[in-house]
Amino acid sequence: MTKVLSVASECAPLVKTGGLADVAGALPAALAPLGVEMRTLLPGYPAVMSALGAGHVVASFDCFGGSARLLSGMAAGLDLFVLDAPHLFDRDAGIYLNADGQDWPDNPERFAAMCRVAADIAGGTLGEWAPDLVHCHDWQAGLVPYYLKRDAVPVPSVLTIHNIAFQGLVPMDRAGALGIAIADLNRDGVEYWGQISALKAGLIRADHLTTVSPTYARELMTAEFGMGLDGVLRARRADLSGILNGIDLDVWSPSADAHVRPYKTPRGKVANKVALREEFGLPGAEGPLCVVVSRLTEQKGLDLLLEALPALLDRGGQLALLGSGDPGLEAAFANYDHPNVAARIGYDEALSHRMMAGGDAILVPSRFEPCGLTQLYGLQYGTLPVVALTGGLADTVIPATPATMAKEVATGLQFHPITADALSNALAQLCDLFERPKMWSKMQRNAMAHPVGWAPSAAAYAALYADLTKAAG
Repeated sequence: MTKVLSVASECAPLVKTGGLADVAGALPAALAPLGVEMRTLLPGYPAVMSALGAGHVVASFDCFGGSARLLSGMAAGLDLFVLDAPHLFDRDAGIYLNADGQDWPDNPERFAAMCRVAADIAGGTLGEWAPDLVHCHDWQAGLVPYYLKRDAVPVPSVLTIHNIAFQGLVPMDRAGALGIAIADLNRDGVEYWGQISALKAGLIRADHLTTVSPTYARELMTAEFGMGLDGVLRARRADLSGILNGIDLDVWSPSADAHVRPYKTPRGKVANKVALREEFGLPGAEGPLCVVVSRLTEQKGLDLLLEALPALLDRGGQLALLGSGDPGLEAAFANYDHPNVAARIGYDEALSHRMMAGGDAILVPSRFEPCGLTQLYGLQYGTLPVVALTGGLADTVIPATPATMAKEVATGLQFHPITADALSNALAQLCDLFERPKMWSKMQRNAMAHPVGWAPSAAAYAALYADLTKAAG
């Protein structure tokens, strides 16, 4: 049995802002059959503390001017360590942002505290349980590998990059408080354009780096996608792997989904489509009903969709959108003046399931996408993905081309370059395919048969853990 400490700032279903939480929440159960005992260290946000209940106090710390307890317990089927530090985590607004939508000023200290505790656990502070390996997620856990190497703790670490756009930048004058050595405040260390990057600290000190798709791993080593860290990643090319995310098939299964009218074949989508149109106030239409479930940001390409929408609407297509984010994009979709466009601003988990079940196609026009989960949900529900050719979108959707159509293996559409014109062409192609019912149904069946669960990825992580623990040996 390999013991792994997973260190994450969020974890579904307890607390979630994005795909990182889904991965952190799904990996423990996916890895258990493979001989991996994973415990997850989380900050003690109110939602986490409520789910954990009393817990069991296993250690006490002083964390940046306040006392903290490390609790052990179970919640939502997860074996947890929770850092109960009310002065850092007991806040009413978001886990990263305050009520004004700005980063909490003490975010560097908040997540450094989590990292410090993780390194202490790896160093044996608990006595009865110590990991063979530490798996760190994104910049919030980036200082864990740094502390492990600084303190000569002989436990290997893996750092997974979920989105390199978020780097955990910290002013240089906080280095001492964060326990970062002056000798590391340079280009070859943790310095990034005059600041400290918590993510870079992890990139240069972790024993192995992973990201959430093979294509994104290659993209990160280019100036276009590497966000200024492409040189660091090229230098560590031999230690960088791309392992696709999966989805939780116990939660996302059209045949057993409590939020929808269950179905096992594409024909079962019809009742869900009728219900979804009614829910969004959309009329009947001849074209495909497209859905979007997304943060409304330029990264997600939603501004491109606004430009390209006429290519869908002019063919009798429809759009139902659920999301929030940029105020301008929220207003543009909410006020779009067309009877075949409807938007809900915000997030509703149950509604997102109904949209996957009722939609004909899911649109994911992201400018960059490390892995993406919505296209995987779409595949599972027979809702054909229309995706940009980037990151995990390129790795998970078999595009409708003459070759794939001849072999009847296509599961969706891809477009490139990532422009409004290319997206318009993809939407026109979607409408063409929708007018060919036999081909459309075949693509839906292909999509629903496409493997999207965690089994292959869990095996890849387990093999990586085994290699690293053996080498540390």
